[in-house]
Amino acid sequence: MTHKILLVDDDEELLAALELKLRKEGYEIDTAPDGEAALEKIQAGVPDLVILDVNMPRMNGMDVCKALRSDDKTRDLAIIMLTARDDEVDRILGLEFGADDYVTKPYNPRELILRVKGLLKRIFHFQDNPGASEYIQVGPLSIDLSKHEVQIEGQVVELTLTEFKLLSYLIKNPGRIKTRDFLLEQIWEYGDGVFSRTIDTHIQRLRSKLKEAGKYIKTVRGVGYRFEKVD
Repeated sequence: MTHKILLVDDDEELLAALELKLRKEGYEIDTAPDGEAALEKIQAGVPDLVILDVNMPRMNGMDVCKALRSDDKTRDLAIIMLTARDDEVDRILGLEFGADDYVTKPYNPRELILRVKGLLKRIFHFQDNPGASEYIQVGPLSIDLSKHEVQIEGQVVELTLTEFKLLSYLIKNPGRIKTRDFLLEQIWEYGDGVFSRTIDTHIQRLRSKLKEAGKYIKTVRGVGYRFEKVD
């Protein structure tokens, strides 16, 4: 299967170089110079993954990410954001707006390609191998693993695929402490501790979306997280 990737960046030189490297990896590539052009292309045909720069004219990457996550057609679209190395705020906001991963500029092209491969593998393995129907109920929280559906007291909760995978992994291992690095290895498929805040940001978003049921996700200070039913 040939995956289609949309590259969005106003840096023409960087865009051309990255397009060439990804084409050599066998991906089908399309490009857009800004956020507005990207949304137009995505509406015409949803790609498998978007690599999205933060700072762009007309419409920045944060707004594009937010728009994609608020649209049912694209809410599960894989998104990797490119952020400035010294701008931690951009990285945190990108994850809060729903990006699945981020890479800081200037980046190692090989690292970015590995991130692309890992994210696509995770998403399409999940879609192609959902397994038998498995339904879990914990208090007001219910999760149907085969349908990729989470409900709170019968109301559907909209999660990104990364958030759903994180919740699924924790809820299937109740009471067991999972370190940040372990979760990075299992869900993101890389485990460098420098990315541990990626987990923290996704957990924060997940708790917020789960509302009262967010209390089931417990922080083990200095270690990681566990899922634990509390009254």
